[in-house]
Amino acid sequence: MTIGTRRALLGAWLLVIVVFALLHAVNLRADFPNHSPWVFDWAKYTDEGWYGNAAIRAHLFGNWYLAGDFNPAVALPVLPFLEWLLFFVTGVTPEAARALAVAFFFADLVLSYLLIRSAGPRWAALLAVTLMVTSPFLYCFSRLAILEPVLMTFELCALNIAVRLPQLKWPVRSSAGIGLLFTVMMLTKTTAIFLLPAVAWAMLMPLRRNVFHAARCALAAIGAFALSYGLWLSLVAWRGLWGDYKYMYVVNAYPKPKELYWPVVSAAWSIHGGLWADHILVPLAGIVLLFAAVSRRTAWSRAGRDKARALDVERRRDWGSRMFLDPVLGASVLSVAGYIGFMSVQNHPQPRYFTVVGLFCFIVIARAAQALLGAGGAGKGLNRPASHRPALTIAGAIVIGVAVLAAGLNGARLVEYALHPQYTFVTAAGQLARYMDEHPNGRRLLVSISGDEVSLISHVPALCDDFVSPNGSITDLPTKTAYYQPGWYASWNDLDPGTLEDLHTHFSLEQVASFAAFDDPERNQLVLFKLHPLPGGEVRDPTVQNMKDVLPDDSIQIPTE
Repeated sequence: MTIGTRRALLGAWLLVIVVFALLHAVNLRADFPNHSPWVFDWAKYTDEGWYGNAAIRAHLFGNWYLAGDFNPAVALPVLPFLEWLLFFVTGVTPEAARALAVAFFFADLVLSYLLIRSAGPRWAALLAVTLMVTSPFLYCFSRLAILEPVLMTFELCALNIAVRLPQLKWPVRSSAGIGLLFTVMMLTKTTAIFLLPAVAWAMLMPLRRNVFHAARCALAAIGAFALSYGLWLSLVAWRGLWGDYKYMYVVNAYPKPKELYWPVVSAAWSIHGGLWADHILVPLAGIVLLFAAVSRRTAWSRAGRDKARALDVERRRDWGSRMFLDPVLGASVLSVAGYIGFMSVQNHPQPRYFTVVGLFCFIVIARAAQALLGAGGAGKGLNRPASHRPALTIAGAIVIGVAVLAAGLNGARLVEYALHPQYTFVTAAGQLARYMDEHPNGRRLLVSISGDEVSLISHVPALCDDFVSPNGSITDLPTKTAYYQPGWYASWNDLDPGTLEDLHTHFSLEQVASFAAFDDPERNQLVLFKLHPLPGGEVRDPTVQNMKDVLPDDSIQIPTE
């Protein structure tokens, strides 16, 4: 192949990557794609508002903090701080918040390329990036203003520094920088703690031949993290926000089954959840890792039976060893394992969590293909026995072929999503705000699990009915609503009996409007209620009457379940 032909093919390849990448930035106001396999993920109607509510409130209502409500910025300040800066330029809009998320996704692409290029050929790096930009799964979740794309950017920054430590002029200082980046990761999303083994692996594996040097770098990273994160915790305590910080862990502590074997079931469920990210590529990543492990073990067994072939076997085993000792691939595997471990411990996998799993599985595939082709004799500077070249080279070619096929199928679905945007939720949020303005009812304040999301879209002030961060006299939803006296409540499709009981303490409910949104059969109607304070400031007692059902002074048509 001539140099000109190679350049033309490379240019065409880069063009494909750029076009698919740019599709992520088109129609950012559109809904999360309807009728996708991830229809039920909560993030599309909650997380963008929740985790950016400090920035939204600061710009729209003058104060980032709302006592007794969900204030995640106390524990996770990175994304709301960046959105707060951005909103000075753009105003508060979902397009601006999502554009920021897409910008981080673009950074993830560049950083993934650089990570693989630290010890790999250009084609392997471009293959991984191609799998990322054509993934309909990453397309859907990278266009939401959620925490995962931001978290991955800072992790990839740390990994890029870590794998290059031996070549850096000041490795100890750079290690301290990694520690600071890990603090930023923790302040982006606390699940970053499950990515610590990946960062440590990427740091220490390149330095494993010099234990003293590795220890110095590790101590520098640990010290920088401990100091910087400790300073943030001190600031939180000094400002009297420790209760809001701890509440982040309270709301994420999901109930665990009583059976002793539940961790096994939870882990199996979380591993199976990898299919959310990709039905072909995630299993392919697992297969190549299993193949490497089996091949390495088989090589040792044959060496024991036939000493004459020991050198031959050593060469064959080398590709598997290089895979497992490789800082890039090892860190990618540990990132996948860490996030699956997080979901297993939490006992609550959600599709959005697998953005981390999917991205690093794509890196695993590219690195594994590179290792297979190199071990088979196709790699630069590697001399492998002729008897082994065909099998390993063919295996590498199969991995690449399956990956390319999956990228083609995925790209077709991505284009389908991109060419058919829908705007049901933003329309519903706008209609809800307009109804509130045209039919005044007490204070213009909405209570809803999607309230912060509605605030982002239509600038309606809101409280969350699902989370109540204890703050002084505000200890639960009844005391919170008594303090703030909201005039409105919005629910999806039905009423939760527990929430209804809490609202009944001070209010009767009148169903006044319903707005179609999304495609989830359990959440495709956003239902609006007026909250009417009880006469004379009456306070109902749940121990005296059943308040989980519709009461005579209510006007409710949707079911409670």
